[in-house]
Amino acid sequence: MAVREKFEYELQSAQEMLITLSTMAIDALDKSMQALVAHDIDTALQVIEDDMHINRLEEELNDHVILLIAKQSPVATDLRRLIVTIKVASDMERVGDYAVNIAKETIRIGQQELLEPIQKIQRMHKLATEMLRQGIDALVQEDVEKAKAIADMDDEVDDLYGEAIRLLFQHSAKEPEKLSQVTQLAFVSRYMERSADYATNIAEQLFYLVRGRHYDLNK
Repeated sequence: MAVREKFEYELQSAQEMLITLSTMAIDALDKSMQALVAHDIDTALQVIEDDMHINRLEEELNDHVILLIAKQSPVATDLRRLIVTIKVASDMERVGDYAVNIAKETIRIGQQELLEPIQKIQRMHKLATEMLRQGIDALVQEDVEKAKAIADMDDEVDDLYGEAIRLLFQHSAKEPEKLSQVTQLAFVSRYMERSADYATNIAEQLFYLVRGRHYDLNK
């Protein structure tokens, strides 16, 4: 196999690992929200247990990319592609961590009836997971136009986050005995909002890959 062909093969391997890692993290976020709404402690525990696979895959991907950089000394777009792979892998690993955090809040809430702001949080979850999937698709396809739409979706998530927190504070004032759940759902809201921010980060990394410049899409 020629040197360039081998390098292209290793690049493709890194991308496939990133897609697998991203799919695992997004699936974990889905399962954690399903567990919360269904009061499903078993699924929440499974999310926590499965996180080690996400962590291990991120480590393997990092090692793969670092070795590739050391052996091939890539430049220009090739180097940016590898750097972006490491950064996006780190972001997706964090999404997996947020899924674990939501699972832990699910266990703490137990069988309590969920407060009404859960509807806002479910909408945030739907948008965040859609953004993450779209961000990974855009990155793989190097589709800048698809990435642009993510910033607009993030604005809606931010608005929902503000509404959810406002409603939760209202509940804490009216029903102080539910302060514990208010706090737990506020954390879940924050984890969803941050997951959406990571989707925006992915879009920004794509702009860096394609154009060689850094853009802030959160403004």
